[in-house]
Amino acid sequence: MGKISILWADDEIDLLKPHLLYLQEKGYDVKAVTNGNDAVEEFSKGPFDIVFLDENMPGISGIETLGKIKNINQRVPVVMITKSEEEAIMDDAIGSKISDYLIKPVNPGQILLSIKKNIDKNRLISEKTTSGYQQEFRNIGMMLGDNLTYKQWEDVYKKLIYWELELERSGDESMKEVYQMQKSEANTLFCKFIEKNYISWLQRKTTDVPAMSHTLMRNKILPLVEKEAVPTFMVLIDNLRFDQWKVLQPEIEELFKVDKEESYFAILPTCTQYARNAIFAGLMPSEIEKMHPGLWLNDEEEGGKNLNEAELLEGNLKRLGKNLKISYHKITNHNAGKQLADNIHSLMGNKLNVIVYNFVDMLSHARTEMEVIRELASDDAAYRSITLSWFKHSPLHDILKNIAAEKGKLIITTDHGTIKVTEPTKVIGDKNTNTNLRYKSGKSLTYQAKDVFAVKNPAEAFLPRQHVSSVFVFVKGDKFFAYPNNFNYYVNYYKDTFQHGGISLEEMIIPLVALSPK
Repeated sequence: MGKISILWADDEIDLLKPHLLYLQEKGYDVKAVTNGNDAVEEFSKGPFDIVFLDENMPGISGIETLGKIKNINQRVPVVMITKSEEEAIMDDAIGSKISDYLIKPVNPGQILLSIKKNIDKNRLISEKTTSGYQQEFRNIGMMLGDNLTYKQWEDVYKKLIYWELELERSGDESMKEVYQMQKSEANTLFCKFIEKNYISWLQRKTTDVPAMSHTLMRNKILPLVEKEAVPTFMVLIDNLRFDQWKVLQPEIEELFKVDKEESYFAILPTCTQYARNAIFAGLMPSEIEKMHPGLWLNDEEEGGKNLNEAELLEGNLKRLGKNLKISYHKITNHNAGKQLADNIHSLMGNKLNVIVYNFVDMLSHARTEMEVIRELASDDAAYRSITLSWFKHSPLHDILKNIAAEKGKLIITTDHGTIKVTEPTKVIGDKNTNTNLRYKSGKSLTYQAKDVFAVKNPAEAFLPRQHVSSVFVFVKGDKFFAYPNNFNYYVNYYKDTFQHGGISLEEMIIPLVALSPK
């Protein structure tokens, strides 16, 4: 960065010469003027990085000068210098968007601090963030070298998200490549961890088992619901990653306080048909197929795969002996969301109100299909940004406002996350093989063994076996399946899109947050 350029307007500028010399010795460029008109003229020639403006000058006042300067360039910080803290003057100045104010007599230290607060702030934050991550990079690297438990994996992933968001805020590009390499390494090791432990978790061959989709209602949600005297609203935002929750959190905390922030593991495949049905049924997919054959459709079968969630939830509660008054709502469009927002009061007689909100999932799929969305959500940062922008103006925001107004409790969760895929891996299957890019189910599958977690006996993973020779393969990390006979088309069309169904930190470790109204 070049020299910082300062414009200082004060009718007693001769008295400030020691200050000006001090700043010049510190490496700053200072242009001094004695009245508002000269200040506006010099500012229009620019550019200046910061302006110090005496409030009480002959001719046009400091407030008027401020207004003219802001009309030329409102982004340049202006520091007002005044002889008094008279309330009306300060109200005018603050209303006109001053960045800081100082009371005469000022000393060089105050001036320097004000410059650093307003100009060097971003650089100082960036340097501190970079330094912090460099230290944490070593700590995370050491953790990744250990034989981690599932709880430690949750901690590692949350640390990675924290630093991703901090580096993004700092604007420091220098560490982003380093960060992406570490995140990629973490995903590679996480996939090995899942491959080693997943079947054991499902078969209860170990006592160290995380909360998972099929145990979520029984072990996490219902205990929270039953201990509350007021109604609880379980809002399941489809396809919500942990980093997306973190960018929504400040908005939601305007209405609610976070009582507990946890995470849980989505089952495989990490897609709506399997994971969300498992949540509401409290069963793994093969168990749903066996106990509720009329409520389950396999990949090869025609029809909607998530049309019976309310019935599955009722069956789950009945098996658990829970006699709760509940409601279930699935929101798939703007008007349905607005209608539910208007009717929150009518739900306050229920113990549990389940709201499934499909926007983020639609965004993920739309990103693949629509060029404009592909451009808007070009990377993880943009994907988070578009999610936040949507939320601020969505009926879901209104729904949460109305729940808070009614003093209802809130649980926010999801069924799985999503990952930006960058690298193809070849797969061959027959015409009945499913279309998902992150997992394949079928017979006679040919695939790159190193790129997948293969479940050759679906029953072991509590997955339906559609044929005697059926297998499931889940792609690891940020890869995606592509057919050799149309390879270039698949690669060009799907590379750098957001997909789900496979194994990654982003897809499997997902938020579960309990909140109370403020």
